Amino acid sequence: MTISGFTFVRNAVKYYYPVVESIKSILPIVDEFVVAVGNSDDDTLDLIRSIGSPKIKIIETIWDDSLRQGGAVLALETDKAFANISQKAGWAFYLQADEVVHEKYLATIVKAAEMYNDDMTVEGLLFKYLHFYGSYSWVGNTRKWYRREIRMVRNMPGISSYKDAQGFRIDGRKLKVKPIDAHIYHYGWVKSPKHLKDKEKSFS
Repeated sequence: MTISGFTFVRNAVKYYYPVVESIKSILPIVDEFVVAVGNSDDDTLDLIRSIGSPKIKIIETIWDDSLRQGGAVLALETDKAFANISQKAGWAFYLQADEVVHEKYLATIVKAAEMYNDDMTVEGLLFKYLHFYGSYSWVGNTRKWYRREIRMVRNMPGISSYKDAQGFRIDGRKLKVKPIDAHIYHYGWVKSPKHLKDKEKSFS
């Protein structure tokens, strides 16, 4: 069984994305990690290179800024990274640049992938979420925060990123998934007011 990791990133330094921590958090359980580095206004490319792992595979991309509405460009960049993982990989682990996996969940993730590896009716694995908000001591738990998302999918034709890259579909339908007892820690809202303001201005 082989697992490839993949993500996309742009302006990680400028907008304070913990992308290095994100990538490193699952490096121990993947055979490779594909990073689609978009055209940035900062040193994002050098930052990814600085990780120094032979597992890292960088592809450089150009974002289509006309597709910002609804976050369509995020799904497109996700698909670019996904398309570049090894054809030998059975599973593909997707993390966004502001998401991190605690090391205590790594064994659980590998065990789940092994459990369902030969069951082709399972097309993805569904993770729980903790959304840190404002600081590393607070989490959001109202209904506006999504509670679960697919972050591991089969490496098979037809699967693509959905809408603003929050989930996946296969040939337009929902994936058949199994929930696992592991969390994704989301740090997208743990930034200084300046970084949050700059990020929101950029995406709007």
